[in-house]
Amino acid sequence: MYERKIPITLNCGLDLIGEVLYGKWKIRLLYFIWEGHKRPSELQRKIPDATRRVLNMQLNQLEEHGLITREIFPVLPPKVEFSLTTLGESLIPVINAMGNWADEHQDHLRSVIEKRVDADFVEISR
Repeated sequence: MYERKIPITLNCGLDLIGEVLYGKWKIRLLYFIWEGHKRPSELQRKIPDATRRVLNMQLNQLEEHGLITREIFPVLPPKVEFSLTTLGESLIPVINAMGNWADEHQDHLRSVIEKRVDADFVEISR
């Protein structure tokens, strides 16, 4: 079983939000569910770079944190749909604000990220 190397600290709101939203796809999952993409296959199509396993893990974590609910329909084949809880919906304005901030600063952010990726590539290829 997975054991954390660094203990969790939950001393402030930033620690809490980091713990809840930490994960490459969680913010996108919340946003896409809010947009109406509720089935796992729809979410997979919206995030093709993510593996099904990772998406399932992050959906489970979002459900554990009370941000989404899972409804399983008793049909064959089984049908599953996700929806935001009231708590999850309260994050949408925050996610929109972060997206707007990134849009405003995208040129700077892209150049910094690309430099870091290039530097990492050079370091790895040595």
